[in-house]
Formats: sequence, structure tokens, C-alpha cells
Amino acid sequence: MIDHGIVGVVEGPWRTSWTTDDALRYAVAVGAGELAFATENSEEVPQQALPTFALALTHFTEPEQSFGDVDKAMILHAEQSLTVHRPLPVAGVIEVRRTVTDILDKGSGALVRSTVEAHDAESGEPAFTADSSVFLRGEGGFGGDRGRSAPSVVPDGEPDAVLRFTTSPNQALLYRLCGDRNRLHSDPVYAARAGFPRPILHGLCTYGITCRLLIDEFLDGDAHRLSAIRGRMTAPVFPGDELVVSAWRREPDVLFRTSTADGTVVIDHGWLV
Repeated sequence: MIDHGIVGVVEGPWRTSWTTDDALRYAVAVGAGELAFATENSEEVPQQALPTFALALTHFTEPEQSFGDVDKAMILHAEQSLTVHRPLPVAGVIEVRRTVTDILDKGSGALVRSTVEAHDAESGEPAFTADSSVFLRGEGGFGGDRGRSAPSVVPDGEPDAVLRFTTSPNQALLYRLCGDRNRLHSDPVYAARAGFPRPILHGLCTYGITCRLLIDEFLDGDAHRLSAIRGRMTAPVFPGDELVVSAWRREPDVLFRTSTADGTVVIDHGWLV
């Protein structure tokens, strides 16, 4: 049963530090071949941290989020937004606070919304804000507010760019080295208990791959130009699947949708600026 008393409780702060090696590890985990993300010593190519590495940092030292007496195998990442208040450095220290902001009753499950605020540990300046939702299957029906379903922002018509990336069979095993050790992404027995034929890819790995492809296409490969990104995870991805990112330029924004090669939409409501 969900613990509704967690709403509004501020957890933290926790101090999280990372090195250039951590930033490189994350880049490789989301398939980066660009020297700026995947190397630290290429001549005239300064290393950059991918903005979505900020989301992986929240798994480094934070205690695992607790929702009460619920089956962890039934928890799926549903929504994610990231606002970067300044470019993420390739190494640093931040202080993080986390707050559950709402629990919605979706009938077949519960949607738990949380906000993470990160500040530079030395200056106290805002680093990034991450809003996320997780779907707890089988935990709905408690009579709570259902919330509103926003229509997709992705337009009809031909996209301005179609970007492709084929995930590797060990993509989830690489990504788990960035801190998210959820067994749903590595243990076949655990994945079967959750109703999947095999381990699924981390939603944030799909999210990071999508962000990287969009930075290359629309921001000239400069991660420092990204201010914010958001999207809704709508279906699982399996390691080895090809990802197809359809993107529409609507200055100054980019709207996007990520699908697998068979047309299954896995990230919808995509927006980047």
C-alpha cells in the first residue's frame, strides 16, 4: 500500500560528487561516439557532460525513494523533465533535495510525482531541477484525484529530422554502471515477475540517447546550449531495439517523439529548448 504521508516531505540534502570518469561512463552508456562527450583528452575538443547525466547523478548517493509497502518490480518510470540552470560541469559536487509533490489515482495504478532540486555545493547556486513521475502498477483505485491528461505537443506532418540509433544487447548493463541498479534491467527472473519476457532498458537510458541525438542535430553538438528537455515514457524498450527519433523544429523549441523500429512510441510529448 502506498504511504500517502510522503507527499510534501522534503528529503535531504544529500551531497553528490562526480569525476570526469563518471561523465565519460555515462556518455558511453547512452551510446555516445562524439569525442566531446566520450573523451577527455582529444586535441582542441574540450570534454562536455551531457545534460541528462544530471539525472543519473541523482542515483549516486541518494537513498532509494520509498513509496510505502509496494512491489518494486511493478514500478515504471513514466515522465521526466530536466531544467538546467547552468551547464553541467564534467566534475563537481552538488547538494540535492527531493520532494514528492503528488500522488494521482490512475485506476490501474498510481502516478507518483517528485521534484529534485540540485545546487552547487560550494556557491549554493541552482544547478538543475528534475521533475519526474513513476507509475506504480496495481496501486490505483484508492479514490484519489486522477489528474488531467495533457494532449501531445508533437505536431502532425512530416518531421524535420529522423534520427536513428540501434541500442546494443548490453545497453542496460552499461547504463546500470551509472548508478541505477534496478534488477528490472538486468535480472531475467525479476523482469519475468514484472511481466516482461526479458529485462528492459532503463527509461532514462532511452531518454539520454534521445537527448544526445537531438543535441547533435539541432544544437550543433554543443550540450551547453540546452536549457530544458521533457518527455513521457509510454512503452518499454528492450536492449537491441532500434530507436527512431522524429523531430520538428519550432523555433526556439524542438518537439520530438521516440519510437522503436516497429512504430511503437516509447517517448511522447517530447520538448527541448
